[in-house]
Amino acid sequence: MPKNKTHSGAKDRFRVTGSGKIMRRRANKNHILEHKPSKRKRRLSDEVVLAPADTRKIKKLLG
Repeated sequence: MPKNKTHSGAKDRFRVTGSGKIMRRRANKNHILEHKPSKRKRRLSDEVVLAPADTRKIKKLLG
């Protein structure tokens, strides 16, 4: 059976930690940042663990 290819979009958006968790970026940190408070921008800059409901699907896309 052939290998599965890694999904290019998923490869750029997610990363796998050493323990196998999937990390993702938070939304709303791309543009129109001028009117957002610094506190909110700092909070959005951290990566968070992907929700368990989505993990299986994303792991499949990552190969």
